[in-house]
Amino acid sequence: MSHGVARANGVELAWDSFGDPGAVPMVLIMGLGTQMIGWDEVFCAHLAAAGGLHVIRFDNRDVGLSTQLPQLGVPDVQALMMKALGGQPFTVPYTLRDMANDVAGLLDALKLERAHIVGASMGGAIGQEMAIHHARRMLSFTSIMSSTGDPTLPPPTAEAMGVLFTPAPATLEAFIPHYAKVWRVLRGPHPFPEDEARDAERARAVFTRGLNPAGTARQLAAIFASGNRKPALRDTQVPTLVIHGDADPLVPVQAGIDVAAAIPGAKLLRLPTMGHALPVSLWPQLVGAIANHSQKSK
Repeated sequence: MSHGVARANGVELAWDSFGDPGAVPMVLIMGLGTQMIGWDEVFCAHLAAAGGLHVIRFDNRDVGLSTQLPQLGVPDVQALMMKALGGQPFTVPYTLRDMANDVAGLLDALKLERAHIVGASMGGAIGQEMAIHHARRMLSFTSIMSSTGDPTLPPPTAEAMGVLFTPAPATLEAFIPHYAKVWRVLRGPHPFPEDEARDAERARAVFTRGLNPAGTARQLAAIFASGNRKPALRDTQVPTLVIHGDADPLVPVQAGIDVAAAIPGAKLLRLPTMGHALPVSLWPQLVGAIANHSQKSK
């Protein structure tokens, strides 16, 4: 495994990688407030092996070991959400386009001309911004459990919104059950016992690397500010696979259907039991689909 810190677009991004550094690169972009370890090491290793890929994961700005931006202040997320819903103007510390520029800067820093791009949740939206503004850097795009930002799409469930807006406790003792509850909700109504058994260990790893609630608020503000990407996506030519769970309580499956409809030629893979998570029991399907899509798009 290689690892390092890349200077990209005015921030520093912590990254590591799996597989042969000389192989075709694939960059994984994680979602809201989620560190790169949200892409499990075993998942990444399987993906590198299945696709003959050099798989790179990284911490987005304002999360994990990448640059944190406290000087940009803490936005009032609920006030911004109301303004966004009401069509009122507002300013934010940065946008998803800035975060897409970070990814392009990461490619520059790693001396990679082009890469396969895979994004989960907010990471999928960042990938969409890349497809709009940096398409020439993309060999292919896989969007997982994401949305075009169309405001007419169905909203999250009340329970999913509830865990999204529940502040993370500041002690490890309290954070472990909090983490388990959040993911129990986000994984949806179907049981995933392997993941539930790993939640405490995962919570410790997340807590140890460092929480940044203010950074999560800034990322959420970026999502609200980035609006509806659907009109711009109609012009993208990047070969795209859309993966979405039918049981997603945070970003309902209609959003994935919408992404696939918006991008010319996109393929849609719906997984009946998947919620807003990448559960262990579905890794073979997910890895197989992503690797297959990348091999067809070289």
